Amino acid sequence: MDENVSLARLTHRLEEVVSELRGVPVDVERLTDGELILRQVAHALGTSDELRAMYPTGTPEVGRRGSKNMPDLLDALRRGMRVRLITHASMLDDPVKAGRLREMHAAGALCRVTDEPIQQLLVFDRSVAFLRMTPVDHAPGALLIRQQSLIAAFVDLFELTWAGSREATEPAYRLTPREHEVLALIAEGRSNSAVARALSITEAAVGKHVAGVFAKLGLPTTEDDNRRVLAVLAYLRGSVQ
Repeated sequence: MDENVSLARLTHRLEEVVSELRGVPVDVERLTDGELILRQVAHALGTSDELRAMYPTGTPEVGRRGSKNMPDLLDALRRGMRVRLITHASMLDDPVKAGRLREMHAAGALCRVTDEPIQQLLVFDRSVAFLRMTPVDHAPGALLIRQQSLIAAFVDLFELTWAGSREATEPAYRLTPREHEVLALIAEGRSNSAVARALSITEAAVGKHVAGVFAKLGLPTTEDDNRRVLAVLAYLRGSVQ
């Protein structure tokens, strides 16, 4: 379907919702307490069967470990929650965030990425939604929405964005131009010192670029695997961007 037609239909749908809500009490709650928002999200994660989520940048808050107060999306996935997640493509530039996406995918989440601007949104079971109060990354506050017409419109927005996004089940690893050059030379069988001479940079700089490549490819130090070989194989398979 033509994208302009889809957007026109979505715009018309939103206009219908606004018209329907004129004069009708809207079940929308403004939340400014961060801890309260976390508790509300944690409750939804523990009781819902389905989640549609969009994240503009950064590691998804509902999917981050390391805080005793932070609800963990992985726990919800393990208990069987169906999850579809759309993130901005810039998240793949960070090896930690890209690794988190791979971890969630391995646990059962369906993940896609988009280059278009998106707003942070969580929709649980078509019954409750959380929307970032202001369209700025890490801005405090959220809207808790239970009004069904609004939720239906958010679901339409999610589905339209999902249809226009690309699969991230095996996220492409986005290297910097210099990391590409270094990896390409490694693929030719060159040592770090040879790469340094070819690029007119220091060997220490090459080492930093190689470490960055390993991190983005999720290649930890082990006794059993040769990370240079694994990185070259990923490069030759075309799974590195």
